[in-house]
Amino acid sequence: MAHWPSQDQAAEKGSILLFPGRTEYIEKYGRIAAAFAARGHATVVIDWRGQGLTERPRLDRMVGYVKEFYSYQKDLAAVLAKLDELGLPKPSYLVSHSMGGCIALRSLLNGLQIKAAAFSAPMWGIQFAPGLGPIARLIAVVGAHLGMGLRYAPGTGPQTYVNATGFAGNMLTRDPETFGWLQSQAVSKPELTLGGPSLQWLNAALCECHALRTLAAPPLPAICFLGESERIVDPAAIHARMAHWSSATLTMVPEAEHEIMMEIPATRNRFLDATTALFATNP
Repeated sequence: MAHWPSQDQAAEKGSILLFPGRTEYIEKYGRIAAAFAARGHATVVIDWRGQGLTERPRLDRMVGYVKEFYSYQKDLAAVLAKLDELGLPKPSYLVSHSMGGCIALRSLLNGLQIKAAAFSAPMWGIQFAPGLGPIARLIAVVGAHLGMGLRYAPGTGPQTYVNATGFAGNMLTRDPETFGWLQSQAVSKPELTLGGPSLQWLNAALCECHALRTLAAPPLPAICFLGESERIVDPAAIHARMAHWSSATLTMVPEAEHEIMMEIPATRNRFLDATTALFATNP
Protein backbone atom coordinates (compact mmCIF):
# COMPACT_ATOMS: atom_id res chain seq x y z
CA MET A 1 0.00 0.00 0.00
CA ALA A 2 1.03 3.62 -0.43
CA HIS A 3 -0.20 6.82 1.19
CA TRP A 4 -0.34 10.33 -0.30
CA PRO A 5 -1.22 13.12 2.18
CA SER A 6 -3.27 16.10 1.05
CA GLN A 7 -1.38 19.24 0.08
CA ASP A 8 -2.90 21.25 2.93
CA GLN A 9 -3.00 18.94 5.94
CA ALA A 10 -4.47 21.71 8.08
CA ALA A 11 -7.60 21.69 5.90
CA GLU A 12 -7.90 18.01 5.00
CA LYS A 13 -11.31 16.89 3.75
CA GLY A 14 -10.90 13.18 4.53
CA SER A 15 -9.19 10.11 3.12
CA ILE A 16 -9.78 8.11 -0.05
CA LEU A 17 -9.29 4.37 -0.38
CA LEU A 18 -8.42 3.77 -4.04
CA PHE A 19 -8.96 0.25 -5.41
CA PRO A 20 -7.10 -0.39 -8.72
CA GLY A 21 -8.18 -2.81 -11.41
CA ARG A 22 -6.66 -6.02 -12.74
CA THR A 23 -3.04 -5.68 -13.97
CA GLU A 24 -2.73 -2.31 -12.20
CA TYR A 25 -0.29 -1.18 -9.54
CA ILE A 26 0.14 1.61 -7.00
CA GLU A 27 2.51 3.73 -9.08
CA LYS A 28 0.01 3.98 -11.93
CA TYR A 29 -2.20 6.13 -9.67
CA GLY A 30 0.44 8.63 -8.57
CA ARG A 31 -1.01 11.36 -10.80
CA ILE A 32 -4.56 10.69 -9.57
CA ALA A 33 -3.45 10.71 -5.94
CA ALA A 34 -1.70 14.04 -6.56
CA ALA A 35 -4.91 15.42 -8.08
CA PHE A 36 -6.91 14.34 -5.04
CA ALA A 37 -4.22 15.81 -2.76
CA ALA A 38 -4.63 19.17 -4.52
CA ARG A 39 -8.37 18.92 -3.82
CA GLY A 40 -7.78 18.32 -0.11
CA HIS A 41 -7.92 14.54 0.19
CA ALA A 42 -5.34 12.05 1.42
CA THR A 43 -5.25 8.87 -0.68
CA VAL A 44 -4.30 5.27 0.01
CA VAL A 45 -3.70 2.94 -2.96
CA ILE A 46 -3.54 -0.85 -2.72
CA ASP A 47 -1.53 -3.45 -4.63
CA TRP A 48 -3.82 -6.49 -4.77
CA ARG A 49 -2.19 -9.88 -4.26
CA GLY A 50 -0.47 -11.08 -7.42
CA GLN A 51 -0.13 -7.53 -8.78
CA GLY A 52 2.39 -4.72 -8.58
CA LEU A 53 5.15 -5.51 -6.10
CA THR A 54 3.25 -8.21 -4.20
CA GLU A 55 4.20 -11.88 -4.37
CA ARG A 56 3.51 -13.63 -7.69
CA PRO A 57 2.97 -17.26 -8.73
CA ARG A 58 6.40 -18.92 -8.81
CA LEU A 59 5.97 -20.68 -12.15
CA ASP A 60 4.92 -17.55 -14.06
CA ARG A 61 4.95 -14.16 -12.38
CA MET A 62 3.14 -12.55 -15.32
CA VAL A 63 -0.06 -14.59 -15.11
CA GLY A 64 -2.97 -12.93 -13.33
CA TYR A 65 -4.03 -15.34 -10.60
CA VAL A 66 -6.26 -15.47 -7.57
CA LYS A 67 -7.73 -18.62 -6.04
CA GLU A 68 -11.00 -16.93 -5.12
CA PHE A 69 -12.15 -13.33 -5.17
CA TYR A 70 -12.79 -13.25 -1.45
CA SER A 71 -9.00 -13.32 -1.02
CA TYR A 72 -8.99 -9.65 -2.04
CA GLN A 73 -11.12 -8.89 1.02
CA LYS A 74 -8.27 -10.25 3.14
CA ASP A 75 -5.93 -7.80 1.41
CA LEU A 76 -8.33 -4.98 2.24
CA ALA A 77 -8.55 -6.08 5.89
CA ALA A 78 -4.75 -5.88 6.16
CA VAL A 79 -4.75 -2.36 4.71
CA LEU A 80 -7.57 -1.19 7.00
CA ALA A 81 -5.61 -2.42 10.01
CA LYS A 82 -2.62 -0.39 8.86
CA LEU A 83 -4.74 2.74 8.37
CA ASP A 84 -5.40 2.90 12.10
CA GLU A 85 -1.64 3.21 12.65
CA LEU A 86 -1.33 6.02 10.08
CA GLY A 87 -4.03 8.10 11.73
CA LEU A 88 -5.43 9.33 8.42
CA PRO A 89 -8.06 12.08 8.44
CA LYS A 90 -11.75 11.22 8.57
CA PRO A 91 -14.20 10.73 6.98
CA SER A 92 -13.26 7.90 4.63
CA TYR A 93 -14.35 7.59 1.01
CA LEU A 94 -13.90 5.01 -1.74
CA VAL A 95 -12.76 5.30 -5.37
CA SER A 96 -12.41 2.20 -7.54
CA HIS A 97 -11.72 1.15 -11.10
CA SER A 98 -12.69 -1.98 -13.05
CA MET A 99 -11.83 -5.09 -10.97
CA GLY A 100 -11.43 -2.74 -8.04
CA GLY A 101 -15.10 -1.87 -8.45
CA CYS A 102 -16.04 -5.51 -8.08
CA ILE A 103 -13.93 -5.78 -4.92
CA ALA A 104 -15.36 -2.47 -3.69
CA LEU A 105 -18.97 -3.55 -4.10
CA ARG A 106 -18.32 -6.73 -2.13
CA SER A 107 -16.56 -4.77 0.62
CA LEU A 108 -19.48 -2.33 0.87
CA LEU A 109 -21.93 -5.21 1.14
CA ASN A 110 -19.68 -6.64 3.85
CA GLY A 111 -20.06 -3.41 5.84
CA LEU A 112 -17.01 -1.31 4.92
CA GLN A 113 -17.51 1.99 6.74
CA ILE A 114 -17.25 4.85 4.27
CA LYS A 115 -19.35 7.93 3.54
CA ALA A 116 -19.62 7.71 -0.27
CA ALA A 117 -18.16 5.86 -3.26
CA ALA A 118 -17.13 6.64 -6.83
CA PHE A 119 -16.83 3.91 -9.46
CA SER A 120 -14.93 4.04 -12.74
CA ALA A 121 -16.08 1.35 -15.23
CA PRO A 122 -16.66 -1.22 -12.47
CA MET A 123 -16.24 -4.89 -13.32
CA TRP A 124 -19.71 -6.10 -12.40
CA GLY A 125 -19.60 -8.25 -15.52
CA ILE A 126 -16.98 -9.11 -18.17
CA GLN A 127 -17.49 -8.32 -21.84
CA PHE A 128 -16.87 -11.09 -24.35
CA ALA A 129 -17.06 -11.11 -28.12
CA PRO A 130 -20.53 -12.06 -29.39
CA GLY A 131 -21.17 -15.76 -28.84
CA LEU A 132 -17.95 -16.38 -26.90
CA GLY A 133 -19.31 -15.77 -23.39
CA PRO A 134 -20.67 -19.31 -22.78
CA ILE A 135 -17.53 -20.88 -24.28
CA ALA A 136 -15.23 -18.75 -22.11
CA ARG A 137 -17.20 -19.65 -19.00
CA LEU A 138 -17.04 -23.35 -19.83
CA ILE A 139 -13.29 -23.24 -20.47
CA ALA A 140 -12.71 -21.33 -17.22
CA VAL A 141 -14.76 -23.75 -15.13
CA VAL A 142 -13.30 -26.90 -16.67
CA GLY A 143 -9.73 -25.59 -16.63
CA ALA A 144 -9.92 -24.50 -13.01
CA HIS A 145 -11.32 -27.85 -11.90
CA LEU A 146 -8.83 -29.93 -13.92
CA GLY A 147 -5.75 -28.38 -12.37
CA MET A 148 -5.06 -25.98 -15.25
CA GLY A 149 -5.91 -22.86 -13.27
CA LEU A 150 -2.53 -21.21 -13.89
CA ARG A 151 -2.88 -21.40 -17.67
CA TYR A 152 -3.69 -18.18 -19.50
CA ALA A 153 -7.24 -17.55 -20.57
CA PRO A 154 -7.70 -18.04 -24.34
CA GLY A 155 -6.34 -15.18 -26.41
CA THR A 156 -4.07 -13.85 -23.66
CA GLY A 157 -0.44 -14.34 -22.69
CA PRO A 158 2.44 -13.04 -20.57
CA GLN A 159 2.88 -9.67 -22.28
CA THR A 160 1.30 -6.69 -20.56
CA TYR A 161 -1.41 -4.95 -22.59
CA VAL A 162 0.22 -1.55 -23.18
CA ASN A 163 3.32 -3.27 -24.61
CA ALA A 164 1.31 -5.73 -26.68
CA THR A 165 -0.66 -3.06 -28.54
CA GLY A 166 -0.13 0.38 -29.97
CA PHE A 167 -2.08 3.51 -29.15
CA ALA A 168 -4.28 3.23 -32.23
CA GLY A 169 -7.26 1.06 -31.41
CA ASN A 170 -6.33 0.52 -27.77
CA MET A 171 -9.21 -0.14 -25.35
CA LEU A 172 -7.92 1.96 -22.44
CA THR A 173 -7.73 5.64 -23.31
CA ARG A 174 -8.00 8.27 -26.03
CA ASP A 175 -5.13 10.25 -24.48
CA PRO A 176 -1.83 9.58 -26.30
CA GLU A 177 0.24 11.26 -23.58
CA THR A 178 -1.19 9.03 -20.86
CA PHE A 179 -0.83 5.91 -23.00
CA GLY A 180 2.80 6.77 -23.68
CA TRP A 181 3.37 7.36 -19.96
CA LEU A 182 1.95 3.91 -19.17
CA GLN A 183 4.16 2.34 -21.83
CA SER A 184 7.22 4.06 -20.37
CA GLN A 185 6.38 2.71 -16.92
CA ALA A 186 6.02 -0.79 -18.33
CA VAL A 187 9.42 -0.55 -20.03
CA SER A 188 11.33 1.06 -17.17
CA LYS A 189 9.66 -0.95 -14.37
CA PRO A 190 8.57 -4.28 -15.88
CA GLU A 191 8.30 -5.80 -12.40
CA LEU A 192 5.13 -3.73 -11.90
CA THR A 193 3.33 -5.15 -14.91
CA LEU A 194 1.06 -8.15 -15.37
CA GLY A 195 -0.02 -10.23 -18.35
CA GLY A 196 -3.30 -11.93 -19.12
CA PRO A 197 -5.66 -13.54 -16.61
CA SER A 198 -5.39 -17.19 -15.68
CA LEU A 199 -8.27 -19.63 -16.06
CA GLN A 200 -8.54 -19.67 -12.27
CA TRP A 201 -8.82 -15.86 -12.12
CA LEU A 202 -11.43 -15.86 -14.89
CA ASN A 203 -13.50 -18.55 -13.17
CA ALA A 204 -13.29 -16.75 -9.82
CA ALA A 205 -14.19 -13.40 -11.43
CA LEU A 206 -17.22 -14.82 -13.25
CA CYS A 207 -18.43 -16.50 -10.05
CA GLU A 208 -18.09 -13.27 -8.08
CA CYS A 209 -19.87 -11.17 -10.70
CA HIS A 210 -22.73 -13.67 -10.74
CA ALA A 211 -22.95 -13.69 -6.93
CA LEU A 212 -22.99 -9.89 -6.70
CA ARG A 213 -25.69 -9.66 -9.36
CA THR A 214 -28.14 -11.35 -6.98
CA LEU A 215 -27.56 -8.87 -4.11
CA ALA A 216 -29.20 -5.49 -3.48
CA ALA A 217 -27.13 -2.33 -3.71
CA PRO A 218 -25.64 -0.95 -0.49
CA PRO A 219 -27.48 2.04 1.02
CA LEU A 220 -24.94 4.81 0.52
CA PRO A 221 -24.37 7.69 -1.95
CA ALA A 222 -22.41 6.74 -5.04
CA ILE A 223 -21.56 7.82 -8.57
CA CYS A 224 -20.46 5.69 -11.51
CA PHE A 225 -18.74 6.81 -14.71
CA LEU A 226 -18.78 4.64 -17.82
CA GLY A 227 -17.37 5.33 -21.28
CA GLU A 228 -19.73 4.87 -24.20
CA SER A 229 -16.90 3.05 -26.03
CA GLU A 230 -16.37 0.55 -23.19
CA ARG A 231 -15.00 -2.79 -24.49
CA ILE A 232 -13.60 -4.55 -21.40
CA VAL A 233 -16.27 -4.73 -18.71
CA ASP A 234 -19.94 -5.46 -19.43
CA PRO A 235 -21.96 -2.22 -19.72
CA ALA A 236 -25.25 -4.14 -19.38
CA ALA A 237 -24.27 -5.33 -15.89
CA ILE A 238 -23.46 -1.74 -14.87
CA HIS A 239 -26.73 -0.36 -16.22
CA ALA A 240 -28.66 -3.11 -14.46
CA ARG A 241 -26.99 -2.38 -11.12
CA MET A 242 -27.30 1.40 -11.35
CA ALA A 243 -30.98 1.20 -12.38
CA HIS A 244 -31.79 -0.23 -8.95
CA TRP A 245 -29.40 1.86 -6.83
CA SER A 246 -31.62 4.69 -5.64
CA SER A 247 -28.84 6.70 -3.96
CA ALA A 248 -26.45 6.46 -6.92
CA THR A 249 -26.15 8.10 -10.35
CA LEU A 250 -24.62 6.85 -13.59
CA THR A 251 -22.77 9.19 -15.95
CA MET A 252 -22.12 8.06 -19.50
CA VAL A 253 -19.10 9.70 -21.13
CA PRO A 254 -19.33 10.01 -24.95
CA GLU A 255 -16.51 8.27 -26.86
CA ALA A 256 -14.58 7.45 -23.65
CA GLU A 257 -12.77 4.14 -23.32
CA HIS A 258 -12.26 1.97 -20.23
CA GLU A 259 -9.83 4.00 -18.11
CA ILE A 260 -11.88 7.02 -17.05
CA MET A 261 -9.14 8.24 -14.69
CA MET A 262 -6.53 7.86 -17.45
CA GLU A 263 -8.64 9.39 -20.22
CA ILE A 264 -8.23 12.75 -21.95
CA PRO A 265 -7.89 15.64 -19.45
CA ALA A 266 -11.50 16.82 -19.84
CA THR A 267 -12.88 13.38 -18.96
CA ARG A 268 -10.37 12.81 -16.18
CA ASN A 269 -11.09 16.17 -14.55
CA ARG A 270 -14.83 15.67 -14.92
CA PHE A 271 -14.56 12.46 -12.91
CA LEU A 272 -12.29 14.03 -10.28
CA ASP A 273 -14.56 17.06 -9.88
CA ALA A 274 -17.72 14.94 -9.62
CA THR A 275 -16.05 12.64 -7.12
CA THR A 276 -14.83 15.38 -4.80
CA ALA A 277 -18.21 17.16 -5.08
CA LEU A 278 -19.94 13.95 -3.98
CA PHE A 279 -17.57 13.62 -1.06
CA ALA A 280 -18.07 17.28 -0.09
CA THR A 281 -21.83 16.74 0.21
CA ASN A 282 -21.30 13.70 2.45
CA PRO A 283 -18.97 14.91 5.22
